[in-house]
Amino acid sequence: MSVIKHKEQRVALLIDTQNMYHSARNLYASRVNFKEVLKLSVNNRKLIRAISYGIKTEGQDEKTFFEALTRLGIETKMKDLQVYAGGMKKGDWDVGIAIDAVRLSSSVDVIVLISGDGDFVPLVEYLKNQGKQVEIVAFAKTTSQKLKDASDDFQDIGSPKFLIKSDK
Repeated sequence: MSVIKHKEQRVALLIDTQNMYHSARNLYASRVNFKEVLKLSVNNRKLIRAISYGIKTEGQDEKTFFEALTRLGIETKMKDLQVYAGGMKKGDWDVGIAIDAVRLSSSVDVIVLISGDGDFVPLVEYLKNQGKQVEIVAFAKTTSQKLKDASDDFQDIGSPKFLIKSDK
């Protein structure tokens, strides 16, 4: 895809943290190197806001992780994992990410969605119809083809530069 990126563009990053975490773990037995993903996504443009959306689990593993994101200048939004009768668990931020994207779109030129979730196709289409450039940064192997096609640009982070080998 050919898309124009220039240093005067105002950019917002919205990170579907659970999507990225599970993709990196399942595909590469690794964690995402968010410092490198941030550099790729911003690409020498003006970062207006970066938000990571996460789910609190029973353990404290995510506390250190989200503190590291904060040190990179990434705002973190957390919510509790929902556990339903029968043991089913649910934890996603799709609606929250979509609302923030629409809310932020009036103050930026570009929305970078760091997710491969095809549920975001209508959001991408809406933002593009509002004149926004929409870029997707995710793992090609687990990113919805419809999401790739709907976006203005797709960046694959499935190389060692964007991964940290997991200790576990």
